[in-house]
Amino acid sequence: MLYSLVQCPKRVELDLFGDPAVRDEVSPFVEMLWQRGTLYESQVMQGGGLVALDLSHAKGDEKERLTLEAMQRGEPLIYSGRICDGDLLGVPDLLRRQGNGYVPIDIKSGRGKEGGGGDDGEDDEGDGNAGKPKLHYAVQLALYVDVLERLGFSAGRRGIILDVHAREVLYDLASARGPKVPLSLWQEYQAVLANAREIVARSQTPRGALASSCKLCHWYSSCTKELRAGDDLTLIPRLGRKIRDAMAPTFPTVAALAATDPEGWITKNKTQFKGVGEKSLMVFHARAVLLTEPMAKPYLKAPITLPRSDVELFFDIEVDPLRDFTYLHGIVERRGGDSADERFVAFFADDETADAERDAFAKSVAYLNSEPAATIWYYSKYERTLYRKLQARYPDVCSAQDIETLFDPKRAIDLYNDVVTKATEWPTHDHSIKTLAKYLGFAWRDSNPSGAASIEWFDRWVRERDPAVKARILDYNEDDCKATRVLLDGIRALTIEG
Repeated sequence: MLYSLVQCPKRVELDLFGDPAVRDEVSPFVEMLWQRGTLYESQVMQGGGLVALDLSHAKGDEKERLTLEAMQRGEPLIYSGRICDGDLLGVPDLLRRQGNGYVPIDIKSGRGKEGGGGDDGEDDEGDGNAGKPKLHYAVQLALYVDVLERLGFSAGRRGIILDVHAREVLYDLASARGPKVPLSLWQEYQAVLANAREIVARSQTPRGALASSCKLCHWYSSCTKELRAGDDLTLIPRLGRKIRDAMAPTFPTVAALAATDPEGWITKNKTQFKGVGEKSLMVFHARAVLLTEPMAKPYLKAPITLPRSDVELFFDIEVDPLRDFTYLHGIVERRGGDSADERFVAFFADDETADAERDAFAKSVAYLNSEPAATIWYYSKYERTLYRKLQARYPDVCSAQDIETLFDPKRAIDLYNDVVTKATEWPTHDHSIKTLAKYLGFAWRDSNPSGAASIEWFDRWVRERDPAVKARILDYNEDDCKATRVLLDGIRALTIEG
């Protein structure tokens, strides 16, 4: 429960008290994550490196009794135990004896922390401990420690994540997530726990909030319907839960914000809303106006100069972050501005080996460099970040400077960060490529187009080698590239407001 609560308090409330009849089906991507997590845990335990008392066969009260007896005996390592005290219940993957107590360990099929020491977010030290603790991991470990303390079996306020690379990542619960977070991880856990108890007791009903992660939730349809009916402020792009909660007492709806004069809420370049600066308030107001006007149209906020070239390359990559594997580089090539004769070029890693990943990367780099006068268009910094990472992984393909030259902003344009965000406004609830291209009339061939779906398809391709699955991945990527072209053409047609 605490794991989910960190992501979204509303989901916890709906899981407890919502109408099951209005739940969405669990997405294939989420099911894949569950299956992959279970498989990785099994691989870790069967790999021979860990010798533990295995309690995975036991259930419920019996598992709890066996775990307690094992700790009383001083078992060195316990797998799949169950610990409980009062309203707190935990099922840590492992309990390792240290001194007179136990340290909880959870096995995760992803990275142990978020961010990292390098510009690309990678762990420069290679030990998994660079970056910031993930709060949802921290509260899970803290729950185990809390129960162990109550039972008299804690080895201290710390836990361990065994990550996808089989590295032990230490979580010191007495420390903070970062310099800007005033609370320790343990204090954050206490706050989350108090919130969970209030939700269970129904002494508070959390509000939903629209975010990009919502699309994978099984309450997405019903929750979004409720947010739209309530004209919730999080329907405004980039206005999240915290800002909504700060502004809602004054502006309870998008319409209310649209109807106000934002200048009246600004004093000496500051607003009265925590976390909202003068510029942000002006932007949120403009977006609220767009969402409330029936005939609203997108517009330019200021003049922009978009480079033109005879050859344009619309570029998109597909990555499985759990495997840390880039499996597809797709490019739509347009010449002379003629979309009718554009062609799609794809470099696909047919198997999940380093050789296949390197080969696809090398071919894509060679192709992009084969047209030095072409303009490259992509959507977000992700492509550049991944190419820096791939270059470091395969330095024989090209140099670090080659990647910087390839993504020189005079030639390679990040359409999202450099154009959409800085120079345009849209009457939409977000600025994703899916939303904006669909607004401009583009339609993906697949009924479920998303990066998450593509990852699930690639997982199936790895296991089944079904040509139809590979074709689906390629079609989706091609449509993403074409959507970038549609968006570019749409932006070229925009005019400045007024």
